[in-house]
Amino acid sequence: MHRIRPAIFAATAIAALSLGGCATKDFVNQQVSAEDAKTQAAEQATKNQVDQQQAHLSQLDQSTQDALTRATAAGKLAEGKFLYSMVLSDDSVKFPRDSAKLSPEAEQRLQDFADKLKTDNRNVYLEIQGHTDATGPDSLNKRLGEERAEAVRLFMNQHGVPLNRMSTISYGKADPVADNKTRADRAQNRRVVLIVMS
Repeated sequence: MHRIRPAIFAATAIAALSLGGCATKDFVNQQVSAEDAKTQAAEQATKNQVDQQQAHLSQLDQSTQDALTRATAAGKLAEGKFLYSMVLSDDSVKFPRDSAKLSPEAEQRLQDFADKLKTDNRNVYLEIQGHTDATGPDSLNKRLGEERAEAVRLFMNQHGVPLNRMSTISYGKADPVADNKTRADRAQNRRVVLIVMS
């Protein structure tokens, strides 16, 4: 009986140790799996950040190129002499409030104007000026004036006028042709002016 007890105790100890070893191994595996998941998530987050940064840099490169093109065109404009201008502000082509959308009448006038430029002289430069009425804050009007000028610039480019021969500028509400007191006056101020220079 005295010999059986130590054998039972030894067997129990061995079983406990082997069970403890299995439990420890399972715990370690769980911890390693959790750390692997964290590492993979961190690597994916880093990859996403790198992709976003690369996309942002590409966008900045394009913005820089656009700015350089406009600056070059503006420099040529500054050196040129005034030939004539066209104003999109009569009743059929005025811009609605808070809008840069070209009306069909404005598009027709711009089409005729583009044809005239292509026929008369291909070596001219255009300054396209965007204007607004005095409604709203300065920052909004500055942006809206730029959107109006840019809408005209893109339309002219689609009809054969090279982008490097045009520049845009927004005056916002700073250069009104009427006093903004009446609806008709405000409508006159919502306009785009195309300045043609040689």
